[in-house]
Amino acid sequence: MKTILLVPTGEGVGLTSACLGLVYALECQGVKAGFLRPFTQEGADTVDRTTALYHHISQSETVEPISYNTVLQRLSQGEQDELLEDAVRLHRQIAKQHDLIIVQGLLPNTTDGFADDLNTALAQALDAKVVIVSNADIQQPLQTADKLEQQIRNFGGLSSTRLSGILLMRTKGLSEESAQIPVTLNPALRLTEDTEKFVAAIQQTHPHIGCEKLPVIGLVPFSKTLSVPRISDLAAHISAYWINEGEAKQRRVQHSSLISANIEHELHKFVAGELIISASDRVDVLLASSLASSNGIPLAGLVLTEHYQPNDLVLEFCQTAIKQGLPILHTELSAFETAQKLTNLSNEIPVDDIERAEQVTRFVSSHINPDWLNATLNGSYKPRLSPSAFRHELVQKSIAAKKRIVLPEGDEPRTIQAAAICQSRHIAQCILLAKPESVLEVAKARGIELPDDLEIIDPDLIRENYVAPMVELRKGKINELQAREQLQDSVVLGTMMLALDQVDGLVSGAVHTTANTVRPAFQLIKTAPDYSLVSSVFFMLLPDEVYVYGDCAINPDPDAAQLAEIAIQSADSAKAFGIDPRIAMISYSTGTSGAGAEVEKVAEATRIAQERRPDLLIDGPLQYDAASVESVGRQKAPDSQVAGRANVFIFPDLNTGNTTYKAVQRAANVVSVGPMLQGLNKPVNDLSRGALVDDIVFTIALTAIQADQQGQ
Repeated sequence: MKTILLVPTGEGVGLTSACLGLVYALECQGVKAGFLRPFTQEGADTVDRTTALYHHISQSETVEPISYNTVLQRLSQGEQDELLEDAVRLHRQIAKQHDLIIVQGLLPNTTDGFADDLNTALAQALDAKVVIVSNADIQQPLQTADKLEQQIRNFGGLSSTRLSGILLMRTKGLSEESAQIPVTLNPALRLTEDTEKFVAAIQQTHPHIGCEKLPVIGLVPFSKTLSVPRISDLAAHISAYWINEGEAKQRRVQHSSLISANIEHELHKFVAGELIISASDRVDVLLASSLASSNGIPLAGLVLTEHYQPNDLVLEFCQTAIKQGLPILHTELSAFETAQKLTNLSNEIPVDDIERAEQVTRFVSSHINPDWLNATLNGSYKPRLSPSAFRHELVQKSIAAKKRIVLPEGDEPRTIQAAAICQSRHIAQCILLAKPESVLEVAKARGIELPDDLEIIDPDLIRENYVAPMVELRKGKINELQAREQLQDSVVLGTMMLALDQVDGLVSGAVHTTANTVRPAFQLIKTAPDYSLVSSVFFMLLPDEVYVYGDCAINPDPDAAQLAEIAIQSADSAKAFGIDPRIAMISYSTGTSGAGAEVEKVAEATRIAQERRPDLLIDGPLQYDAASVESVGRQKAPDSQVAGRANVFIFPDLNTGNTTYKAVQRAANVVSVGPMLQGLNKPVNDLSRGALVDDIVFTIALTAIQADQQGQ
C-alpha cells in the first residue's frame, strides 16, 4: 500500500486544497485514492473540514481523525507510540478499500510545537513518501526556499529516501490568466515554463530544491476567482441578520463596493457578483440594487449598515428583486467597519461549500505534473474508469475531436456560460442560435466573458436558406409555407444545419422539452443504417465505477427485437467512451426463476442480441442485484460472466428505466450524464431543464465525441 504524506510549511498554505487536488489527480489516472487525516487540530465540537469535503466530493468513506484533546493528552503522558499505533489502525481501515492513501499532516504553528516531530514520526509509522506543501511568491524565491528548507531538514535533507516532491500552492506573482478554472482536470493549464524559471531562481541559493530527487511537482497560482466566498459565509463574520436570505448559498462575492457618494456617480458599481455595502437609510441604494436585479444583473447581495432599521415600505417596493433571490443583510456595524471586516475573511473553504471545493480540487489537480504521478505509481496499479477518469477522458477526447456543436437555445444564460467555457477550453466550436444583442446583454448582466471566436448566428438572417432544403428532405409531407413556419423554432433550424453537415452535433433541452428536441431529429436526421430505432443512455457516475443505463428516456415499451437493439446500441456507446461493456438484460426474474410475458420478452431479447453480436458479453434475464452485486450474482447465476459484474444495464421498459435511474441518482447522490441519444445518423442530445452549467458542458463534450465516432 503506497502512502503519500502531505506536510505543510505553515498555516495558510492551502493544505486542504492540496490534499483534495492530489486525490482527484490520482482518480483521473484511474487510481482509487483514499484520504486520511490522522489528527485534528480543531476543537472537540468542530467537524473536520478536509475529511468532510473529501467525503462530499469523492463520495468515498473515510474515518474521523483522532481528536485534538486526545492528541494533547497522549503527548503530555508520553504516549506518542500509542498515538501513532492509533493512526496506523485508521490507515489500515482505509487501506482495505483503496489503492493508495493521501495523508494530511499537522500544521506547524505557535500553539502546537509538537507538529514537526509528530509529522516525522507519522511518516515513519505509515512508511509514507513525503510531499512538502508551501505557498510561494514568484518575486521572492529566497523567502520561499527558506520555508521549504526547514521542512526538508526535518526529514533528513536530500539524503532522505522519504522526500518525494514539493507542491507550491497559492503562488503569487503569476498572471490572472493563469488562474482560469478547468471544467475537469486539464493538464494544458500546467505552468511548465513559469515553474522552470522559478526553480532556476531558487536554485541560485538552494540548488537541491527542484532537483531530480526533490522535484517541484506543481506550481498552483493564487486565484481570486476561487477565493470568493458565498454571501451566506459573511453573515456571522459581520454580525449581521437576514432581511432576505434568498440565494445566499449560491451567490458569490466577486468584489465589494462601499457606496457613499451620490448614487448617480456609483451606478457603475452595480454589476454581476458585486456586494453592495451601504448605510440603511440610503433608500436610493436599495432601489438601485432592486432595479439592477430586476434587469437581470445578479448582484452578490446587499449589506445595509448602521443602527437604522431599513424602511419597510421601501423593502415592500423591492419585492421583485427579493422574489428573484437578492440576498439582503443588516448589521449594526458602520459601513466602513463592515468593509474592513470583510477584507479579513478567511480563504478557507467552508465545509458545506461543495461547489467551490470541487472547483479548487480540479484547479489544483490540473497543475500537478502527471509525469511525477506516473513515476510515483510506477505501473503498480491496473487503472479503472472512475467517475473522475471518465469526465477527464470525456473532455480530452472532445478537445481532440474538434467538432462544431450548435446550441439552439442561444440566449439562455446557462447555455451561454457553457458555450463560453467550451470555446475557451477548445472542448468544441460552439454556435449559439440567437440575436447577438440578446446574448451580449445576458453575458454583460451575468459577468460572462465571451471568447472572440464564439459564433453567434441570428436565426432571422439564415432561416430562409433552409426552407427549400427542408421541403426536399420532407418531400410530400410539408410545403414551403409549413417549412417556413416550422423553421421559426430554433431547434428545427439547428437540426437543419446538422442535416446539411454545416455542424457536427446539436444540444438542446435547457428550456425545451425532450419531445421538442427529439422530434425534428426523427423527421430530418433519421436513424443510422444499422438501426431501426433511436434510444438513449445515461452514464451513471457511481463512486467507484461508471455504469451505463438504457433506455431511460425514449422508448416506452420496446418489443424483444427493439430491446436487443437498445442493448447493442448501449454496448457500442459504452465502448466509445472507454467502458468495456458487460451487459445485463434486467428483469424481475433471474434466469428461469420466474415466468410471464415480460420475462419471456427479456429472454428473447437476450437471445437476439447474443446472436447478432457474439463478440459482446450479454446475459439475461437478470435481477438488478444479481447483475450488480458479486455475492448475489454468484448465488443466483453462478455460470454467468456478467452476473455481479455488469456495467451496462438494459431495462425492459421506460417505466422501469426512468424510475431506476432517478431513484439511484437521488438516493445515492449520483451524478448522471445524459440522456445521450443513440441510433441517429448524427448526434442530437437532450438536456434536463434543471441542467447545471457543468451538465451542459459535459453534454457538449459527449456530443462532440459521438460525432467523431460516427465520422470514423
